[in-house]
Amino acid sequence: QVQVAESGGGLVQAGGSLRLSCTVSGRPISVYAMGWFRQAPGKERESVATTMWTGMTVYADSVKGRFTISRDNAKNTVYLQMNSLKPEDTAAYYCAISKDPARLRWTPAESDYWGQGTQVTVSS
Repeated sequence: QVQVAESGGGLVQAGGSLRLSCTVSGRPISVYAMGWFRQAPGKERESVATTMWTGMTVYADSVKGRFTISRDNAKNTVYLQMNSLKPEDTAAYYCAISKDPARLRWTPAESDYWGQGTQVTVSS
């Protein structure tokens, strides 16, 4: 059984940085595409950054140049480094898995596994 656990959220001032971690147990992440999604109050869940098994990545326009997704297959962990944070980045952040390792973009409905989420709050 695959289990997904996020950590690293918190409260940070605008302009600050946070690094989120997503640790997976039960299967090696090398066989999956991995992603980070977020959901702000009253809004739909949206893709932030995803990475396929080759390490190729794609980002939402709103975070390009500020966020970096990376994967450490040896640790079975995916990271989201978030720099230059803005108040509009405030949301619950979720780690998502697609069982198709070659998938680079997918919708929340197409995710196969989710973590429980970690809250990121950016104060102005």
